[in-house]
Amino acid sequence: MPLTIGFDLDLTLVDSAEGITVSMTEAFRRVGVVIEPHELLPMIGLPLDTTLRAFVPDDRVDEARVIYRELYPTLGIPGTKPLPGAVEAVDAIHAHHGTVLVVSAKIESAVRAVLAHVGLPVDDVVGERYAESKGVALRERGADVYVGDHPGDMVGARTAGAYAIGVTTGGHDALALREAGADVVFADLLDFPYWLDDHVAVGQA
Repeated sequence: MPLTIGFDLDLTLVDSAEGITVSMTEAFRRVGVVIEPHELLPMIGLPLDTTLRAFVPDDRVDEARVIYRELYPTLGIPGTKPLPGAVEAVDAIHAHHGTVLVVSAKIESAVRAVLAHVGLPVDDVVGERYAESKGVALRERGADVYVGDHPGDMVGARTAGAYAIGVTTGGHDALALREAGADVVFADLLDFPYWLDDHVAVGQA
């Protein structure tokens, strides 16, 4: 069977926290909302509107969304970099003739822009999905595995019937990821290629 492995983007494949918080705090400032950047860190990985509605009055949410999406390419993307093991994880999947899929809560154009900036050669992208809706995308594309840093990612994997791998490179520890359904939890993606070799070997046995 073809091997298809999905990944979340933010804080799973890439370190995007600073760029997101800088862009978001500036967007908020422009609609009259002042927050400290650390207040946004637990929100990374959630749908954009969920984050906006947590801080911005309802009548300014649409405006804040437009401003954020205008700012993010210039304020957010340039400082984004691959997390440890991300390049090696993608290369390992391709070495096994597999497909690399990214399913993110981000809008698809932003996902593609981030991936182009950091130079990660993924094969397919789905944007604006979270938790169960990530699972729908994973199932539609026949993903065997999904890797993420957020409990919502584990929910997505479980919804799709995929093997759930958690990484603690985001704001959630191993316990939170396991409670959300992770089959295994890694500190980062550096061990992923070794896990993949074993996974493929078992599948071929």
